[in-house]
Amino acid sequence: MNIGKFNKPLDENIAIQVEDLTVEFNLSKEKIDTLKDFVIKFFKRKIKFNHFYALKDISFILNKGDRLGILGLNGAGKSTLLKVIAGVYKPTSGSVKKQGVLAPLLELGAGFENEYTARENIFLYGAILGYSKKFLQSKFDEIIEFAELKDFVDVPIKNYSSGMRSRLGFSICTLVEPDILILDEVLSVGDSKFRQRSEQRVMDMFNKGASVLFVSHSLEQVQRLCNKAMILDHGKLIAFGDINDIAPKYEEMTK
Repeated sequence: MNIGKFNKPLDENIAIQVEDLTVEFNLSKEKIDTLKDFVIKFFKRKIKFNHFYALKDISFILNKGDRLGILGLNGAGKSTLLKVIAGVYKPTSGSVKKQGVLAPLLELGAGFENEYTARENIFLYGAILGYSKKFLQSKFDEIIEFAELKDFVDVPIKNYSSGMRSRLGFSICTLVEPDILILDEVLSVGDSKFRQRSEQRVMDMFNKGASVLFVSHSLEQVQRLCNKAMILDHGKLIAFGDINDIAPKYEEMTK
């Protein structure tokens, strides 16, 4: 592998460059119920692993302003790819380069504390995402209004429905104007009214020039929002290009 190519600076027109990206997981073949069982079997060398490639030799370039829809059946590696680009996972090998402020909308509300209220979680979750307390204070009313939680500000999150949690998470995550936006099925949260509002907020980000990586099971939604698309299949990139060229290939795969 030519390590030198990974050290070259990105062209100013490139938002994301992925080269030879591989993510490998080791899956235990045995059922282990307790930490004690794991330690005993580990030292007795009775634990056997299967090597599983979630992603294998993925390479592509996303230019600034492009909106890339990531298509594939369950287990194709879509969410894993987004998590590597977002920095949640480290690649086993290969390179991911990014330019600009990145906003990942992955598992909305994953950082919430159940015993805390919405008010408390806004500042906790916002801090995790890198927002200052002063910034969150200035946006507090906007967050609550967009999430439609005015009557539940001081209610513990544990009493929220999954939809309420997702609305709050989405409202916090979309406060900034990112250069790169990562969306993993987040436009399917909430009721139809909220889905329309959340899609409009994302479209506003698109119109301001954000580069986008978007996972959705809806080809129609990808066609409506994206100009580029890729198809992943069992961790391998099998097609990449203009959405109008990729959509028929995906339709053929899912017949």
